[in-house]
Amino acid sequence: MHDVFINSIGKFFPGEAIDNEAMEDYLGKINGKASRVKSRILKSNGILQRHYAIDQAQNPTYRTSEMAALAVQDALSHLNLEAEAIDLLAASTTWPDLLVPGFASMVHGDLPELGAIETISTQGVCCAGVSALKYAASQIQLGEKYAAIATASEMPSRLFKSSRFEAEAAIESGGNLGFDSEFLRWMLSDGAGAMVLQNRPNARGLSLKVEWIELTSHANAYPVCMYAGAEDEQAVKGWMDYPSYSEAARSGALNLRQNIRLLDNVIKLGVEGWLNLIDQGRVKPESIDWLCCHYSSHFFKGQIVELLEKAGCMIPEERWFTNLYSRGNTGCASIYVMLEELFNSDRSNLVKPFSVSSQKVVVLPRPI
Repeated sequence: MHDVFINSIGKFFPGEAIDNEAMEDYLGKINGKASRVKSRILKSNGILQRHYAIDQAQNPTYRTSEMAALAVQDALSHLNLEAEAIDLLAASTTWPDLLVPGFASMVHGDLPELGAIETISTQGVCCAGVSALKYAASQIQLGEKYAAIATASEMPSRLFKSSRFEAEAAIESGGNLGFDSEFLRWMLSDGAGAMVLQNRPNARGLSLKVEWIELTSHANAYPVCMYAGAEDEQAVKGWMDYPSYSEAARSGALNLRQNIRLLDNVIKLGVEGWLNLIDQGRVKPESIDWLCCHYSSHFFKGQIVELLEKAGCMIPEERWFTNLYSRGNTGCASIYVMLEELFNSDRSNLVKPFSVSSQKVVVLPRPI
């Protein structure tokens, strides 16, 4: 087995940062009415600004694959490495630009400088980004590849623009947007990140050694939490089962939703997973210098801290790092853009170069 190192991390955010007051100027007011729950949701999630790849006329300014490609180019610009040296591209997103082909093929199409390489697409909300990272790291560990790129990109803004909802039958008849969709409308934002992985550390500067990546599904034990393509979490009738695409849209089946009643279970499962890693000896809280935890809302951080303190395995909050409040929740790209900011920071207490340091960063993706 070969060692794996993250040697460069890049990012891309579309346009200028948008504050809370301007959000509805971009997403629009549904039937001309301001949201009644926006302020409450924003107060809970703590997000102060985010980025959208749509303009105020709700026209796209970038494609999801294009943002991923720009993040890849940013990552490569920090290395003395020719693009032709890359032999794998693993790309992830929650909602690609096209149904077919795979997302990685579309990203590759925006990166002709990479040449002919292996690609793989991963999908599945927030964990998709780590799935892509794990595949890339595993291929290097096996000696199949020498230099790989993992990237994650999200563009939920186009799912939440007002015109998307105004054609729904329930809203046309004077009804309100369901809270499971309204909740996400003020939570998610656009952006992309990319990592370059190699089988050796940088000769100079910072490298992060990948010791292990663990992914665990609990889909066997719980209903669907975050979904699109069905009217409810039972997902008995999918969007392809409607007589026409327009009927699926009018029913609201194409909306991105989250069953917020399941989120307490998500938090508990995440903390249980953390405790299991400690029991296995894979994590030693006292040795962690930085904890990058993807929680989707400041509200959930409080729940996580409470459970960790009760279990006696809390990492002091001054060692936690997030850019949720300034960059928003970018779904499966969140871990990438979080690590990018930490990796390229000039903080004096940041992790030192691998060759002279035993400091560690632990990343916790969350399916929210």
